[in-house]
Amino acid sequence: MECLEMGVAPSRERAGVPAHAWRRVTGLPRSLMVKAAELAKKKMKLGKDDKRRITHSLKVGFALSLVSLIYYYQPLYNSFGVSAMWAIMTVVVVFEYYVGATLSKGLNRGLATFFAGALGVGAHYLASLSGKTGEPIMLGFFVFLQATSSTFMRFFPRVKAKYDYGMLIFILTFALVSVSGFREDEILVFAHKRLSTVVIGGSACLIISVIVCPVWAGEDLHRLIALNMEKLANFLEGFGNGYLRESEDSDSNKNKSLLQGYKSVLGTKSNEESLANFASWEPRHGWFGFHHPWKQYLKIGASIRQCAYRIETLDSYLTTKFHAPPQVQTILEELCLEMSREAARALKQLASSHKTMTVPSSATPHLEKSRTAATALKSLLKTTSWKDENDHLTVIHAATVTSLLLDVIDCTDKIAESVNELASLARFKTAEKVEKHVKCGEVVLTESVLEATVSPENGTPPVRPDPALVM
Repeated sequence: MECLEMGVAPSRERAGVPAHAWRRVTGLPRSLMVKAAELAKKKMKLGKDDKRRITHSLKVGFALSLVSLIYYYQPLYNSFGVSAMWAIMTVVVVFEYYVGATLSKGLNRGLATFFAGALGVGAHYLASLSGKTGEPIMLGFFVFLQATSSTFMRFFPRVKAKYDYGMLIFILTFALVSVSGFREDEILVFAHKRLSTVVIGGSACLIISVIVCPVWAGEDLHRLIALNMEKLANFLEGFGNGYLRESEDSDSNKNKSLLQGYKSVLGTKSNEESLANFASWEPRHGWFGFHHPWKQYLKIGASIRQCAYRIETLDSYLTTKFHAPPQVQTILEELCLEMSREAARALKQLASSHKTMTVPSSATPHLEKSRTAATALKSLLKTTSWKDENDHLTVIHAATVTSLLLDVIDCTDKIAESVNELASLARFKTAEKVEKHVKCGEVVLTESVLEATVSPENGTPPVRPDPALVM
């Protein structure tokens, strides 16, 4: 019996393997349908988060279809031949989401192709002077010299930031033109076709990117800086309720998202640098001229991140609530609330002035009030008599919070200085001039409109006011 049972068990296992495989095969269509539905939901959510992504996808498809006509239309194909593929490749690699990024790649590719093609033709001519034996040696030497020097230049920070793609295309084009000339007699024709197709593909990308629903990196950077300041202000505004006062459960979840909003500010450095780089390539549009001080935005962003790091340290004290003597507790709460709320108001004033591109004149009084409250809190901690050991722990805790709040106020001062410097460099209008324009019947963005366009849920660029107000 035991032998029979032992023989039956392996047979059942062997029978179970194909049965399991069959179930997986029969269930494959259903699993594919489920995954397809999940993918469709993700795509819909991605499109709803920022509708400009849908527009960008349509623009890329249109540009690629337009340039593909070179292959379909026989007279054009007779002119370029197989080299028409370079125009299609140019559209694929050059067309980017932002106008500035497309301009950057397009100009880099076009200029690099032109100069590398010219140098490649010159290198082929010089190599041909050395005869059949010396020509491949000279060509190899020129390719080695050019590739080595160009690759080393890519390590320079400025070249790496703005011209890295151009250097890469320069290396590729020089090698293609100079080396292909060894086997082909019509090297000038080859270089001309490559340059022409790159220009055609790049021009299609640039024209469509600028004319059809353009997405400006400068506007996104401008909006991002203002939004980051508002996130810091939201934390400081909710700091009193989260640290000093017990909040109701219905409000605590809402406040928690506001209190944690500053964390998204900590990792914005690379995004700000990319947007500033793309914005520097963009032509005059809306609020922004040709020489808009984009580097100043990076300075403001750095000050905002420093403030966010101070807030992160301050946030660690939210988990521990101090209890001072009854006669001191109320005063401590009021002073800490005054400090945090005035700093929050200053940041919100700066964000509002930044969005409307007006000179921030109303943030200074709030910072002064915050410093006055900090001085009063220091005096209270020094003059109050602390009797037992728990009181000593309380004063240490309160002094630490006071010190961190002072650091936040100092960082807010730096943010205000950077925003004022930007207002001076970009020639922001004063509030009086804006009011004068309003009285004359000109259109100005209202605060409610700005808040609607800056919200993370709305991916569309902000509505542009009359350029006369901000130039």
